[in-house]
Parts: sequence; C-alpha cells; structure tokens
Amino acid sequence: MKAVILAAGEGVRLQPITLTRPKHLIKVGGKPILERCLNMLKASGVNEAVIIVHYMADVIRDYFGDGETFGLKIEYVEQETVLGTGNAVGVAEPYVSDDFLLVYGDLLFTAEALKKVVGLHRKEKPAATMAVVPIEKPEDYGIVEFEEDETYVKRIIEKPSRKEAPTNLANAGIYVFSTEIFEKIKETSASTRGEWEITDALSLLLKDKKPVLAVKISSEDWFDIGRPWDLLEANRWMLMKMEHKVCGRVENGAHLIGPVTVAETARIRSGAYIEGPAFIDEESDIGPNCYIRPCTSIGKKVRIGNACEIKNSVIMDNTHIGHLSYVGDSITGENCNLGAGTITANYRLDSGTIKMRVKGKVVDSGRRKLGAVLGDNVKAGINALFMPGVKVGGNSLIGPNVVVYRDLPVDTVVLLKQSLEERKLKDS
Repeated sequence: MKAVILAAGEGVRLQPITLTRPKHLIKVGGKPILERCLNMLKASGVNEAVIIVHYMADVIRDYFGDGETFGLKIEYVEQETVLGTGNAVGVAEPYVSDDFLLVYGDLLFTAEALKKVVGLHRKEKPAATMAVVPIEKPEDYGIVEFEEDETYVKRIIEKPSRKEAPTNLANAGIYVFSTEIFEKIKETSASTRGEWEITDALSLLLKDKKPVLAVKISSEDWFDIGRPWDLLEANRWMLMKMEHKVCGRVENGAHLIGPVTVAETARIRSGAYIEGPAFIDEESDIGPNCYIRPCTSIGKKVRIGNACEIKNSVIMDNTHIGHLSYVGDSITGENCNLGAGTITANYRLDSGTIKMRVKGKVVDSGRRKLGAVLGDNVKAGINALFMPGVKVGGNSLIGPNVVVYRDLPVDTVVLLKQSLEERKLKDS
C-alpha cells in the first residue's frame, strides 16, 4: 500500500523555530519528525510514499531524496498554494491508483497504530478507515461521533465545546482511503477559513451512506505537535520510546543514569551527571561538572560549559551554552550562543500556568514549567535572563544583564543602558 504524507504547511504556531526550517524537519530525539514518520511507515510494511510539499519544499527534498537511504521509494508533489488538507490530498490523485494510507507529516505515531488502521481497512474494505485517539481537550480537535456500532462513524464535529462533544475520541490524522475520496474532494467547497478540508470530503462519504470506519488507538501510540511546548512533550515521548546506546567518550568521573544516548564522536567530561532519558548527538562536548536532567536532547556540535544545568530542553545544532548557565523547559535554535550565567526562567512566582503568544494570541500552555523559545543565531551576553514563556526571533542580540520579559521579533538588538555615577573617594 502506498502512503501519502502531508508536509506542505508552514507551522506558523511553532515560530520562531519554523522561520528557518520546515516544521516537519524539527528534530525530536535526534531525528526530524518526518523521518520518524517514514520509519514507522517502513516498519508497518509501506514501501512507497508520496510527500505533499510547499513551504521550504527544496529543503525536504534535499534531506530525503528519492528515499533509498530510508528503504522507501519517495515521490514529491507540490501543493502550489496551501489550501487545506482536502486540497493537499487532491493533488496526489495522479500518483495513486488504489487504496492508500494518508498521514499528517507532523505527527508522531507507532507502527502498531498504523497496522491497526490498515488491518481493519483490508478486512472490511470500507470507503475509508480512520484512527481515533482519546484526548483531554475536545475543543482543540475534530471529535468523532459513532453509530450504535462504535466502529462506524456517524459524523465529525470540529472543535466542539466540552459540553457539546459526543465523545472524547479525536480524529488522529491517520487514514486509509479508497480512491472514492478524490471525487468527494472535488465536490467540497472552501471552509470559512478559505480552505478545503479532508473531513468535509469524509462527511460527503457519510452523507452518501458510504461506510467510514474508525479504529481506536492508544494515546501512548500517538502524539500531535501543534504549539512550541508540544515539542518538549514530543521530545520526551520519543526519548522514552527509543533505544539508547552510549558510543562516545565518557571520561572517568562522569555519571550516566538511566537510558542515555551518547553519539560516537561526542564527549562527556569528568564531573558531568546525566539523567536519562537523554540524547547527545555527534561532536557535542558536555561539561565538566554539569547536570543534564531527564528529557533533554542535545544536537550536533553543541558545547555545554562548566557548571551548567540543562533540564527537559531541546538544544539544536552548533549551539554554545556558557558556564554557570541554566536552561530549563526551553528550546534553542541552531547556532545560538548563550554567555556565561544565562538563565531561562521557567516558573512563575505565583505558581500559575505559563502563557505564550501563539499566532498573535496569548495562549495558556497549561504548564507550570515552561522556559524560553529561541530562534536560530540568537546571541545572549553574560547574565542575560529570559522570563517564562518568552520567544526570541532569530538573529537577535541580547546584551549583558538584560531581562527579556516579552517576545522579540527577528533581527532585534536589546541593550541595557546604565546610569553611572563616578566620584572621588573623600580624603581620609
């Protein structure tokens, strides 16, 4: 069975990280999200994939090529304008001749989840089969209502209130479709957002009494990445599931506790204390005398200096974190340099949940611990302080002793002005 993977979107909600890379190439546990997706497709028996691209399409093509390295045959289709999931699936029609698997390329999932959906579809041969997953916030998802037989979908309700939600089972973004879906896509019209949605095409199948089946998958087998703090949870999810191996140089006096990956060319200096799950990529240099706490991923060629503490964070390639710094529950882009004594605060004085601005709106993350999100090439002087939930655009310069208490756009310079008094000591 061929797979169609949707990877055209810009990932605006994940800015500033997605200003310089496609959302689908953000690494969790050391590998891009889309690579994790392809690996699961391969593990579930899929050998051919069509990737729908648009935003930074060349970057995705260059990374995956023809798929030979990943044991797959990969073709690419350009979505000329991002006009919704229905439109994206529609452009794949010339490349599909039989029932096909559709997945959103910004999801994490297990091969077992895919096998459940494909298995039921092959057994029952309906017009469509979809995965559903139990969630806590129905207002953030499309919620599925069932017929009396809970395998048959009755309708999909987009983002209902908790009182109106008929179930807690959300559309998981994993489907198997017959080619009938293409005709239904052509019959749909644009939503109020000006986009053609695949769920509208599904609704037309249901209207025509075509069977649409649902398979419940475990929340442990699926993770959706939408907002910056979701990357931290996705990284944790992946680190908990992946196999770990220590291959690099670990000096005497360093301590690795629990599942930790140290790549072959990485170095862990004496006095470092690393608690897993954690991942340290090639040519990174950690320590001495620093503390890497659980659920941290450190990219390639990263330098973590003496007496630093890194907790539940994603540190991307070529970043330098100077001695005596603390980075907690945070994401740093590539090529960042944090001067000695830099702090990312991750906890409010009132112990409240931390809010972050996403697509121009202030959103409650629901987290009591959340640090900063820094784009690529952010430089911070000594003793810079980032308050909880702030985002800093790429190529920004933060001067020494500056407290960053609000979001900053790209290419911003922030310096602290001092008012100094200079006088002579009185004669004794």
